[in-house]
Amino acid sequence: MAHKLIAAHLVDGTPTPGHEIALSIDQTLTQDATGTLVMQELEALGLRRARTRVSVQYVDHNLLQADEKNAEDHEYLRTAAQRYGLWYSKPGNGVSHPTHMQRFGIPGTSMVGSDSHTCAAGSLGMLAIGVGGLEVALAIAGQPLRIRMPEIWGVRLTGQLPPWVSAKDVILEMLRRHTVTGGVNRIIEYHGPGLDTLTAMDRHVIANMGAELGATTTVFPSDHAVRAFLAGEGREHDFVELAADPGANYDHTDEIDLSTLQPLIARPSAPDNVVPVSEVSGSPVSQTVIGSSANPGLRDFAVVADMLRGRSTHDSVSVDVNPTSREILQDLAKTGDLTDLIAAGARIHQSGCMGCIGMGQAPAVGQNSLRTFPRNFPGRSGTPEDSVWLCSPETAAASALTGAITDPRQLAERLSLNPPQPRVPEHASVNTEMLLAPPEETESLRIQPVKGPNISALPEFTPPPRDLELAVLLIAGDNVSTDEISPAGAAALPLRSNIPALAEFTFTRIDPDYPRRARGHAQDHAVVGGDNYGQGSSREHAAITPRHLGLRLVVAKSYARIHWQNLINFGILPLEFTDPADYDDIARGDVLRLDRLHEDLGHHTELTLHNTTRQHDYRVHHRLSPRQVEAVLAGGIIPMLAHG
Repeated sequence: MAHKLIAAHLVDGTPTPGHEIALSIDQTLTQDATGTLVMQELEALGLRRARTRVSVQYVDHNLLQADEKNAEDHEYLRTAAQRYGLWYSKPGNGVSHPTHMQRFGIPGTSMVGSDSHTCAAGSLGMLAIGVGGLEVALAIAGQPLRIRMPEIWGVRLTGQLPPWVSAKDVILEMLRRHTVTGGVNRIIEYHGPGLDTLTAMDRHVIANMGAELGATTTVFPSDHAVRAFLAGEGREHDFVELAADPGANYDHTDEIDLSTLQPLIARPSAPDNVVPVSEVSGSPVSQTVIGSSANPGLRDFAVVADMLRGRSTHDSVSVDVNPTSREILQDLAKTGDLTDLIAAGARIHQSGCMGCIGMGQAPAVGQNSLRTFPRNFPGRSGTPEDSVWLCSPETAAASALTGAITDPRQLAERLSLNPPQPRVPEHASVNTEMLLAPPEETESLRIQPVKGPNISALPEFTPPPRDLELAVLLIAGDNVSTDEISPAGAAALPLRSNIPALAEFTFTRIDPDYPRRARGHAQDHAVVGGDNYGQGSSREHAAITPRHLGLRLVVAKSYARIHWQNLINFGILPLEFTDPADYDDIARGDVLRLDRLHEDLGHHTELTLHNTTRQHDYRVHHRLSPRQVEAVLAGGIIPMLAHG
């Protein structure tokens, strides 16, 4: 099916794994933590009007208005969306991914989003890919998405999930088997008879966290479950049946018998640090948080309400609930589940990402926090020394009742509980009151985006010199995330529109002194990284703020897909060690030299990097296409287009 979707949108290139292809894009998704830069990029591109079928700007991350900064961002995004012809989802309307699925997702269409979990829309049979904001801006302007053709990984599902096990346990099993790099340069395509009992929102849970496997995207067929979902949203007319041909071949294969799964949990502080819940049962818990784009369906909240109904949460536990959309909040109220949650002691928060991005609900140091979230990277919660676990709603609810990590099957046996029977109405409470449609073009052209004092301009991106001589200011380890490069959280996230201010947080979770040393360094500099450098969020701030501070070159063992592209987009050269052992030979302060960059980069994929401090040479290579070489040598995509 992935091949069919790609063929339907292919405008250039040969869909052979590893070759660069260009895909036409039908829809785009932006959220407020990344969208302000997208709007500035649309201005830099001189866009008159969005050229996609549907583009939506959501406000779901920066919802805490502790001062004026987030409110300024919201007003800027609202007026910029009106100016360029985008839909606007107001603060509190919901998390972008489930809300987009409810209102705009259409099987067979293509979408890019400036959020790594855009892949969640694959649950509807869409080709949905998370990318950097600049690539979304280009798609809004009518340009195709250019990516390297991934391999297709077919995962056959058989059997049926047993009681107390749910979709979160499926994706945690994938992470347990394959780690955070298992899906790199692959599209995961789920198929097989096990799909018959998985709803569209179950599939959303699995597709969403394909990002944690490093996958380009995830694809499910558009079948009876998708039809039922769209009918419940009043959009059955958008249904298109889509599936792989019988006997379709895959580049890689795997199989999961759903009936053999048990409750799983990811220990701190990595999504692939997965063990059975029974293995860690008894560990004390101080917080459980229900919500996020990883478990966004009404069913995920209703299960918790069912388990807590008529009971009280443990004295030591704070139960936080983040409804993922206004529609779901209405349905929870309609079914009575909201009352049950409140009566049991749950704290009800806004419809949005909230604690998932460190905007509130930060846990205490040394206290375990169980969350139905997609990520538990160090410090992402807003607490530098956090202890965040990822689990299913069933495990979160069981642990909230006992005050310790609890296998829901064990709790059921102890209390003689029946499996949850969530109250999910056939038809959702469709609410579009907080969705603002784009105005007519003649009206939108008269609108000027409102820029408050916290909205800065994009930095100037200049070409690199012919010969690079760069001091290494930072050595990063394996699996460094974009949260560690450009942190989220209540302190940093309101500065997403202010690059000079946000730059002061760059790499501070790894090296608190990095911004000061970079500012005090008279010349450009380099960073050395380990495996899977830049995993996690698609935020292009993790490329822009280091570039603002003088970063020109990253040499790593390997890269996460989106961050690798973001580095190129903003003129930072990403090289890879040919011999990973050379990583250990470089120390902070060493000076690296790369001669004849403008002459050699486009003609050779293998280059020699000279360490002038140690008088050692390292063989390095790059995977840049001719177009990407041009972008790096121009200083980034924007100057390349401006001079092209």
